[in-house]
Amino acid sequence: MRDDNHTPVLCLASASPRRQALLASIGVPVSVMPSDIDETPLEAESPTAYVERLAVAKAQAAVGKTALPVLGSDTAVVIDGTILGKPNNQQHAAEMLRMLSGRTHQVLTAVAVSGPLGILSCCVATDVTMRELTAKEIACYWLTGEPADKAGGYAIQGLAAIFIEQIQGSHSAVVGLPLFETTRLLRQQGVPVWAGRYPS
Repeated sequence: MRDDNHTPVLCLASASPRRQALLASIGVPVSVMPSDIDETPLEAESPTAYVERLAVAKAQAAVGKTALPVLGSDTAVVIDGTILGKPNNQQHAAEMLRMLSGRTHQVLTAVAVSGPLGILSCCVATDVTMRELTAKEIACYWLTGEPADKAGGYAIQGLAAIFIEQIQGSHSAVVGLPLFETTRLLRQQGVPVWAGRYPS
C-alpha cells in the first residue's frame, strides 16, 4: 500500500511547480520556501560552476529558516558556451529558439541538499537535440504562454516535446530535477523517498 502521509519531509527552496511534482512523484512531500538570490554569473564562471553555485546558494538561503532539510536547484540551457535563462519578452524567446533550432544544446541542472552532512550537491548534464523550427512555429509557441518562465524558452514536458528529436541523459533533469541523483543526495542526508520506505 502506498504511504498517504503528506507531512513535509523536505523544504524546497523553489517556487517551481515542476520540481514540486517531480519530488511528489518519488514520494517526497515538501514545504515550499523560494529563495531570492542574485543570479548574475561571475566573471569567467563556467556554466556548470554557475548552476551548482546557485543551487547551493538557494539551499543555504533557506537553512536556518526551517527545521527540515533543504533542497535548492537551478537549471540552465547552454549553447556555444552561452547560458540561456528565462526570456524577457517574445523577441528574446524567439531569438533563443532560433539559436536552438536544428542543433544540439546542453541542459545543466544542479541540485543541493542540506542535512547532517552539510550541503551536498551535484550537477547533471543532458544533451538535447531540437529539430528545425519554422518562424511560424516559434511565433505560435510563444502565444501558448509556455515559454515565458522557462530556461531556454521551452518546456520539454509541455508542447515543446514535439520539437525534441533526441535526448541523451536525464529527461527529468531537463524538466527541472534529475531524480536519480536527487534521490541519492536525499538518502545521504537521511530524507526518506518512496522506494526507501519499503524493505529491500
